[in-house]
Amino acid sequence: MTADTSADMEAIVAMLRKLDAKQEQLSAQQAQQATPKGVDIIPCPQPGQPAQRNGVDAFRRASMSSSPPSVPGMLSMSPTAPSVFGTSVGSVTSSPALDKEPKKEKEKGLYPSRVVLTSELATEPLDGADRSVPRTGRSTGRERGPVLASRIGKNLLQRNAIGAHAGSYSIYRALSIAMGQLKPDWRPDLRNTHPPFILPPQPGWFGGGKDAKIVSFDPFGAMTQELFADEYAAGVDVRPTISQTLAHIKIEELDQLARRGEFPVDGKIVVPTPELPAFPGVDQGVQIVCSKAAVDPVWYLPGVAERLGIDEGTLRRALFEDTNGMYPELLTRPDIKIFLPPIGGMTVYIMGDPSKLSDPNTEITCRPHDSCSGSDVFGSDVCTCRPYLIFGISEAIKCAQRGGVGVIVYFQKEGRALGEVVKYMVYNRRKRGGDSAAQYFNHTECVAGVKDARHQALMPDVLHWLGIKHIHRLVSMSNMKYDAIVGSGITVGLRYEIPDELIPADGRVEIDAKIEAGYFSKKEMTKELVEKTKGRHWGKLGWLGGS
Repeated sequence: MTADTSADMEAIVAMLRKLDAKQEQLSAQQAQQATPKGVDIIPCPQPGQPAQRNGVDAFRRASMSSSPPSVPGMLSMSPTAPSVFGTSVGSVTSSPALDKEPKKEKEKGLYPSRVVLTSELATEPLDGADRSVPRTGRSTGRERGPVLASRIGKNLLQRNAIGAHAGSYSIYRALSIAMGQLKPDWRPDLRNTHPPFILPPQPGWFGGGKDAKIVSFDPFGAMTQELFADEYAAGVDVRPTISQTLAHIKIEELDQLARRGEFPVDGKIVVPTPELPAFPGVDQGVQIVCSKAAVDPVWYLPGVAERLGIDEGTLRRALFEDTNGMYPELLTRPDIKIFLPPIGGMTVYIMGDPSKLSDPNTEITCRPHDSCSGSDVFGSDVCTCRPYLIFGISEAIKCAQRGGVGVIVYFQKEGRALGEVVKYMVYNRRKRGGDSAAQYFNHTECVAGVKDARHQALMPDVLHWLGIKHIHRLVSMSNMKYDAIVGSGITVGLRYEIPDELIPADGRVEIDAKIEAGYFSKKEMTKELVEKTKGRHWGKLGWLGGS
């Protein structure tokens, strides 16, 4: 550990001790004065003190008892696992051990002895600057400001974002901390993590208000290591929300297309796959050279509300209520405009030179694709997702080999953003109901309440991040994606539908239903034709137990 790191750690420990002392003072004054506005505190008694009526110890004792607790009144907090406090579920007679737990908690260096459910409005700004992020209309990423979501030490006072980094994966980080595998104040070593290729700032990175082109993520998220190195060195927990790297794409169907001569093995975009030791002398096909970027969502709430055509207050209330109150600061901190939602982001695959994306003279082929693990990964033929994705990649390869740039954007929106559990229930309903294209969307609405929750209005943000102004070939039939792209100011030349010969047997139900609902196609789809399109019964799929 360096001297600077040691000094930083000592400063953090000192800050935590000051916070503990201040919170203990507030706890002692609670009987005489009201809790400060905007702060909700769960009291954790110190060793030797009796458990307070609605405190953590009271709830732990109640949860460990097989009979109703003898504490009058309702417990005003959510269930807390006893293991968080270093105990296992058992008898409630071991009160001395319970009384010592807060001290052990401190000794382990986990969290302060008081739990802050929501911070006050008077949050300390970073270096005295305007703490609202993003500061729109600024000419540089540094002026725009960092996204700060940490609650550790002094970062709690500088925080300007609701939620946690890494979306749903933040839960696994919490488990690692609870199990002692990771310290709460651990910060990543960001040396040598910077992008290996440049995506220069574009006009869309800076706009604000109704002209904002990017509201669903931080366009400077891959530059954190560079823009805010001084703040990071000073102990501020600034983290990247975008990462970029170089990679290969390896898919069996692309091997077959290369062998058929659909695109040449040019040694630049398409290269031979190295031989595998397990299969000496066997042709392993090809690999596609690409650049790629992973993007985590960082929502600018006023911009998201504007894009969706609702007011910010309604958006905040809906997010609060329908995450079952997980994020109280959506309501208590209207001054914080950034929300890190617990959802998946997107991955961008670029074939060709990424620096040419913003050149209006560069030919661009693009497929925006929403994830479908059943088809994309495991080859299910109940939909057209995998074959359409492969078709999009092959067109992107051809574009790159012509001197243009091919772009595949893979969005984590499983089952039209309704989730796999809902999707599989819809499959069951379809198969038991005759699997008719005419009832395709109705089955989804009956199970999920809506037929689609992807909200494509936010989708074009990533295209503006790349600097795309015109898409020469859009490999998508979706009218919702097309309308969102064109509505955002990006023009489109040709639209490519999936070729008929690539549509699997059961996939015809999906594609015909979508064409009838407004998807782009040169094929005329009538109500009579939709009624005739039927999928296979489970028995015909080889699963004789289906009923």
